[in-house]
Amino acid sequence: MIVSPELAARRTTADKIRLTGVTAALRFLSLFAVLALVGSLGLDAQDLGIRQYKPKSTLVVPAHTVARAKYPVIDIHSHHDDLTPDRYAQVVREMDGLNLQILVNLSGGTGSELLRKLDVVRTSAAPTRMVQFANLDFSDIDQAGYGARQAARLAADVKAGARGLKIFKNFGMTVKYANGARVKVDDPLFDEVFETCARLDVPVLIHVGEPAPFFDTVDEHNERWLELQVHPERRRPPERFPSFETLVAERNHLFAKHPHTRFIAAHFGFHANDLGRLGKLLDELPNVYTETGAIIEELARQPRASRAFFVKYQDRILFGKDTYVASEYPIFFRTFETADEYFDGYRDYHAFWKLYGLDLPDGVLQKLYYANALKVVHGLPAASFPPLTPATN
Repeated sequence: MIVSPELAARRTTADKIRLTGVTAALRFLSLFAVLALVGSLGLDAQDLGIRQYKPKSTLVVPAHTVARAKYPVIDIHSHHDDLTPDRYAQVVREMDGLNLQILVNLSGGTGSELLRKLDVVRTSAAPTRMVQFANLDFSDIDQAGYGARQAARLAADVKAGARGLKIFKNFGMTVKYANGARVKVDDPLFDEVFETCARLDVPVLIHVGEPAPFFDTVDEHNERWLELQVHPERRRPPERFPSFETLVAERNHLFAKHPHTRFIAAHFGFHANDLGRLGKLLDELPNVYTETGAIIEELARQPRASRAFFVKYQDRILFGKDTYVASEYPIFFRTFETADEYFDGYRDYHAFWKLYGLDLPDGVLQKLYYANALKVVHGLPAASFPPLTPATN
């Protein structure tokens, strides 16, 4: 049917009037009247927010829940600040169900705090299931001789039982000298600390920066918009923080100037969305490894590229989870072990997309789950892990 321009214009005007009239009526009617009107119109009164919209997929595809890892796992990236005997006993029970063999607590602290956590594990019924990494102490950074003093503290922590050094995200971003100057990631003041790690043969797991979108404008184009609404404290505006590229450049220079120190770049170096860039870093710097903490959604949205990356760099990637929540591990296991398609992640604000399994070969999976950690972190009980299956593509 052909509608004249005049009639079309009148219909458009009428539609606007009807919509305006409904809006005006809803504004002034009582709650009871509003509900009655909504019911008579057959409308849904629920106003869904973006986090409440969770459509039930009609896609029918094979699904495999992986409640327990296929091989024993060493989680290189875990945090246990409030470690007590009771809490540790609970964690070990959860580990047994998941096939987690060893947790590396990156929040070990230094000095007396580290000794307390070491003692909790040492005196428990499971003294081999958790190891501690030491942390830096910045409290005296402006006092003369800090570098040597911090290196000595680290040496004492390693002698006490620390298996490595963990550097948190504040390093390079918010740690400052008394004069307000930012402590850069490659600051020469810390050279003696990193050389001490090389001399003592312990790795450095270092978190530098954040996902690149955290540094970008938070608008409709930012794919981490939802996370930055839920956690606005994670925003890194340029007037307050160094840029993503500045931090990455300082980090890479740090890796290069300490070639005998083993570095583990946390969170895939925040290059999980650009695997070619991470591959270039690994190619250029053989002393650098990486781990999978909190970036599973990035890997699982590009399953073919991720699988090829894991096969190519199978000797350089360690398993990491980050925040310890026992119920979230099965998503990691499902992603690495199956070829499942279009399934949900474990936190809705991390990604609005669905996940796909990488279906890693057994030999690659074993290196990811435990063999690479045994190679990078010395002194772990290797005898409790099975021999490697020859890797295939």
